[in-house]
Amino acid sequence: MTKPSEFYFPCPRSITYCTQCANPLARIIPPDDNRVRDVCLQCGAVHYQNPRNVVGIVPVWENKILLCRRAIEPRFNTWTLPAGFMELKESTSEGALREAEEEAGIAGLELGELFTVIDVPEANQVHIYYLAKVTDPALNPGPESLEAVYFEFDNIPWDNLSFRTVSTTLEHYLADRTEGEFKIHQYTLSENV
Repeated sequence: MTKPSEFYFPCPRSITYCTQCANPLARIIPPDDNRVRDVCLQCGAVHYQNPRNVVGIVPVWENKILLCRRAIEPRFNTWTLPAGFMELKESTSEGALREAEEEAGIAGLELGELFTVIDVPEANQVHIYYLAKVTDPALNPGPESLEAVYFEFDNIPWDNLSFRTVSTTLEHYLADRTEGEFKIHQYTLSENV
């Protein structure tokens, strides 16, 4: 199995102006803190930046894995599990189901257990995948996917997977399936691994 060589590129998220009073921000260590933050010297608002959650599923139907071919960057034209950024006011499981519907056009899902939680510090992200049983195999991919396809386990396109979180999640799925027991996997990916 070949792992994608492309690593996630960090999304620059620095902001220039205060969201409270619109004054320019300074990058300083606020009193009683230990990190550089975006701080408004006019109104005192501290603009914290935190990791973003990517939520998705490992959808299985009749011993096949559903993958979507990306229609967007990064990693256009590569295969991925249905996943994306969690939205405000939704749980991780709600976000995972929403992303499956948006990317693959699949509504017939039975959400299973939490499966992988992957820290990706270089991208300021945490990727969370749930197991999912497909109950209705009909697909209608949305604009972020070129197509959605069910792959036999032996035919997963390892050389054209989008991200390492996708390839490692699939590796864990196949290993757990062989052992007959699915476990929760938590780990950290870095550029050097």
